[in-house]
Amino acid sequence: MAATTEIAAPVAEQNRELRNRALVRGWLYVVLLVLFALVMVGGATRMTGSGLSITEWKPIHGVIPPLNQAEWQEEFEKYQQIPQYQQINKDMTLNEFKGIFWWEWAHRLLARGVGFLVAVPLVFFWVTRRLESRLKPRLIGLLALGGLQGAIGWWMVASGLSERVSVSQYRLATHLTFACIIITAVVYIARGLAPYSEPPARRGTQRFAGIMVLLVLIQIYLGALVAGLHAGLTYNTWPLMDGAIIPGDLFILDPAWLNLFENPKAVQFVHRMFAYFVLVVALWHALSTARSAPGSTHARRAWVLFGLIVGQAAIGVATLLLQAPIDVALTHQAFAMVVLIFATAHWRGTKGAYPLETEVIVSS
Repeated sequence: MAATTEIAAPVAEQNRELRNRALVRGWLYVVLLVLFALVMVGGATRMTGSGLSITEWKPIHGVIPPLNQAEWQEEFEKYQQIPQYQQINKDMTLNEFKGIFWWEWAHRLLARGVGFLVAVPLVFFWVTRRLESRLKPRLIGLLALGGLQGAIGWWMVASGLSERVSVSQYRLATHLTFACIIITAVVYIARGLAPYSEPPARRGTQRFAGIMVLLVLIQIYLGALVAGLHAGLTYNTWPLMDGAIIPGDLFILDPAWLNLFENPKAVQFVHRMFAYFVLVVALWHALSTARSAPGSTHARRAWVLFGLIVGQAAIGVATLLLQAPIDVALTHQAFAMVVLIFATAHWRGTKGAYPLETEVIVSS
């Protein structure tokens, strides 16, 4: 009887830890879903030219939209003071303004909602002792990243309120990439709490999978520069660009490095070339993993990742050829998030789950 009790106690404790992991993992998946929606609404906000419609940062009071005609007129008059209205939307009516206002308001409301969705359950899981010690600093860091992202979002909007008619491509790319870093962190933590049927992959495979995540993040950053400069609306041919594999006039700005960020032609070219590079590296990763771990889930995931990247490349080409209509462009952005999420899950999968804090000790 004593031996049975000695075994049953740690088994029960481990089962409790596994149940807690499932709860925390489910919560993080909900956070991930809302983050995905937030990125997509942000993309639609940008593509509809709505991002500068709210000219003030009111983290608390801004939850309440205009409630009457006078308040709507007040918001519209604030918008009329910025260059975007004065140079581009001079003929906009109040009803048309409401259309762009609601996009930006929805984007900000979702962002606030994510903050509560992280903070409130975090407190609950913490006080009910459902969090493992290793998770606590990671989740606090996640909450801090979300707060910083809100500040980055306003920093981005502020760049288009005084001299420009749109936001800075540098700040747009920073805002999107930082959102993607947060998504990566959520997926990485959640998948670290998942059970796996196979042991971790070799260290080389783990590092290679991590490199794939980094490459996808870089490509998303480059895509944001393209979007910020509206570079996808020009040179809408493929595989040639401006009639050549390597077009001319890529380095017309001085200093030369400035072309990589401010010359629309050069920015689009770099985005194209880096896409080919990511595709080749993804194939290399799939072949390498298949050789080092044939028939394993690691190898299967690597091939799925390669397939997703091929699909994303095809959507990118379609977006270019069709001159970036909003539905296709949003599909391109959504699929980029899918690739990033899967790449991160694959990376975590090669490393396996976080070690359990409880261990079952069976006396012989």
